[in-house]
Amino acid sequence: MKHVILGAGPAGVIAAETIRKHAPNDEIVVIGDEPEAPYSRMAIPYLLIGKVGEEGTHLRHGENHYAALGITLHRARATHVDVQGCAVDLDDGTTVVFDRLLIATGSSPASPPIPGIQGPGVHTCWTLADARAIMELAKPGAKVLQMGAGFIGCIIMEALAARGVELTVVEMGDRMVPRMMGPTAGTMIKDWCEAKHVKVHTGARVEAIERPAPGILDKLAAMAGIKPAHKGSAMTVRLSTGERLDADLVISATGVRPNIGFLKDSGVTCLVGVLTDERLQTNVPGIYAAGDCAEAFDKVSGTTIVSAIQPNAAEQARVAALNMVGQTQATLKGVTQINVLDTLGMISASFGKWDGVPGGEHVELTDLAAGRHLSLQFDGDRLVGCNSIGWTEHVGVMRGLVEGQVRLGEWKGKLMADPTLLMEAYIASAQAQHQFVAGVR
Repeated sequence: MKHVILGAGPAGVIAAETIRKHAPNDEIVVIGDEPEAPYSRMAIPYLLIGKVGEEGTHLRHGENHYAALGITLHRARATHVDVQGCAVDLDDGTTVVFDRLLIATGSSPASPPIPGIQGPGVHTCWTLADARAIMELAKPGAKVLQMGAGFIGCIIMEALAARGVELTVVEMGDRMVPRMMGPTAGTMIKDWCEAKHVKVHTGARVEAIERPAPGILDKLAAMAGIKPAHKGSAMTVRLSTGERLDADLVISATGVRPNIGFLKDSGVTCLVGVLTDERLQTNVPGIYAAGDCAEAFDKVSGTTIVSAIQPNAAEQARVAALNMVGQTQATLKGVTQINVLDTLGMISASFGKWDGVPGGEHVELTDLAAGRHLSLQFDGDRLVGCNSIGWTEHVGVMRGLVEGQVRLGEWKGKLMADPTLLMEAYIASAQAQHQFVAGVR
């Protein structure tokens, strides 16, 4: 068999290694479009802080790791998939044929259509090249404006704050992390950040990024190939609120979208991402998808979703790879809707349908003075989602109840009266459910 894997991120690397383990004689080609060794994007904030060097972002260490496993790395980008001819066209002019194909092309930052966003001094924080540019500009005391305060944005924000910059965050939503936190939790995170000297503008958007017209000295410097020494900030950022903010660096962290454009007219079904079944196979036999570009079934919400977190990418890659080598009993148990976030020292978590379901019940407990908040969402007697701040001891229990779809029975009422009884509810209800299932078997 010849296995071709599009994408050299965590999903692509784990899939390649899984295939090699179970099919030692098969051919494996991993195609990635960056001139770097395969690396983890989630390690980039640690690079910005200085906790790791660039080699610390690499998914595997040792120059010969992939060659030793008989895995070929091909530097190129897929431009088209021919499902009938089992071939992939690449932007370097070559065509690669396959017996099995895994689409693990990940996602890319979604840049909003803002005047000036394509100019100098504006960067995403997505690649090692981005990180190098940011480290050059994000010096102590530099004025940095970040667009977006979602999950990824908060991770980037922490790294920027650690570099000693003067940081401002602009978020369109009415609170921070609006896609994983309810109003109370999101507002608590905002208040915490502002207490840590990060300026936060919610309910606002960037309307334009303006740069001063170059003076005669700047023009002469450019002609001589010399970098001009600007006095003052390099940019002025205009907000929808009418405010104008100076910035030496602008970070765009306004979300991502799956890299699936090359699949247009290929016959591979795509919705938000590449639609897959429980074995991560697409509608085309022999073609699979995993990671940030894959759309898989989430048993908690009862629908297909793209969940761009690394644990999901790893598990999807493992299941897809096993099926690619013929182990069709391997299935995806579900998509994990988990986000645990450390925002300047405030630990928050979001699981499942944190915003609830139609007709469901919910209970909240908030202690602003202690920086603690707990919100539980129920569908019947099952916990289907939750938000928490400061309740770190219950994170594993929350995940177990939501993912396990545990029937709480009488414990649902007890949790409505006292949501802190999560551990007791889990022990009693999960044990009862396990005994029931064992009895049925």
